[in-house]
Amino acid sequence: MSDKEFKTIDEQLNILKSRGLTIDDEEKASDFLLHNNYYRVSGYSLTLRNHDVFSKTASFQNIIDIYSFDHELRHILLKYLEIIEVQLKSVYAYEFTKVNGSTGYLDVNNFTNADVYQKIVDKAEEQKNKRLPHEAYLKHFIEDLKQPLPLWAYVDLLTIADISFLYSISQSNIQSTVAARLNIPHKIMGKFMHSMTILRNLCAHGSRLYNRLFEQKPKLSKNERSLLRILKNGKIDDAHLYGFILVIKRLLTDKDFSDMKSEIALLTKKYPFVNMKYYGFRNDWSTVL
Repeated sequence: MSDKEFKTIDEQLNILKSRGLTIDDEEKASDFLLHNNYYRVSGYSLTLRNHDVFSKTASFQNIIDIYSFDHELRHILLKYLEIIEVQLKSVYAYEFTKVNGSTGYLDVNNFTNADVYQKIVDKAEEQKNKRLPHEAYLKHFIEDLKQPLPLWAYVDLLTIADISFLYSISQSNIQSTVAARLNIPHKIMGKFMHSMTILRNLCAHGSRLYNRLFEQKPKLSKNERSLLRILKNGKIDDAHLYGFILVIKRLLTDKDFSDMKSEIALLTKKYPFVNMKYYGFRNDWSTVL
């Protein structure tokens, strides 16, 4: 099989024009493609074309608007996902140490799966060694006090995925108290944490959210599912970003969620071309959320 043939920026623009895309400012379009990658950018044009033929009204500026909206939306979500992540770590550390002590996490017997536990510990140890020369709190415990980290400090080494896995292998009484603290039913707390891990990783790595269909759909209540968009075939749209927004609402305070919603609303005014249905949002999302 031969490799794909290299195309210059000018050739890339000619391909887009040959497919019917209007390009009013070629210098701007060239600069955008150079800095954002033709292959990556093409994913943001899918709703503007039928296979390789663009709609008659489609322009390169439309693609820039969609791309920019998605970029700024990811950064809004990251800000609030960080609040959720810090909260999850804090509550977990508090409830775990209340029962098992500050270093009880070092005892594999306090967890239900030794293999998963070891993977988390090994990863955290690697992080600790990398960050030791630069982190004052690590130097304090390890070099000055010569003590193991208490869990409330140790969780800083963990990602949201790590804390999700650690929660999943914790004893049921720990899981129950953590979930209760966050006002989330015990049975779905782990699924919520997993959903936030998926979304956080996509946002952190600059992955496209626009028109993305999620294979792993969030666990929603009957009331939350009633807020989802109805598709033309009569089915609910539970595969786009909006379902994850409903989970975020459960995990944030009313004030934080209201702030996030306002920021998204302002973003829609900044980029009025972007149709929120491609994120799964209903037309009345700002009033029903």
